[in-house]
Amino acid sequence: MFSDNSLLPKETIRLAALGILSEGPLAYADLANAVRQFVGRIAGPSLELTGPSIEMLRYEGLVEPVGEDKDPPLTLTEEGRTELLALLKATVRPPLTDVSKLVIALKMRFLSLLDAEERRDQVDLMIDASELELARLNDLLNTDAHDAYFQDWLKHDIALAESRLTWLHAFHDRV
Repeated sequence: MFSDNSLLPKETIRLAALGILSEGPLAYADLANAVRQFVGRIAGPSLELTGPSIEMLRYEGLVEPVGEDKDPPLTLTEEGRTELLALLKATVRPPLTDVSKLVIALKMRFLSLLDAEERRDQVDLMIDASELELARLNDLLNTDAHDAYFQDWLKHDIALAESRLTWLHAFHDRV
């Protein structure tokens, strides 16, 4: 993890793999495909988002095969579940880059694995990151960059950030 307790890109992939396995056992190839599909749809293809191999998760004792088949499904171990919960509790690092958006998407996908107080804490972290993002965008709006196209785009981005923040506050009240 980074010093601010946010996830490194490789830990984001680890969160994806462990979280997907928390939904049920999967064969090695199916797990790799599910991780690749989810990550690719949220963040697009990226060399930065290459994570540890599933073999490494097995070596570390975070996942284990179920049965003795040639290609047995993999499942989470207790150590894997502990690691998953620790990764879910990491902070979100502003600005909201593709990696940060992926972390938020993964947190939202697996939020139900946390207890109610931990869920609210995670939404609070997302609110904090969104507030920092909004402040950053507003600071940029107040610079000397007065090009009309840039200002239009920036105002649109600010509206998206405000909408996300409003949604997160309402969501916080529901979790």
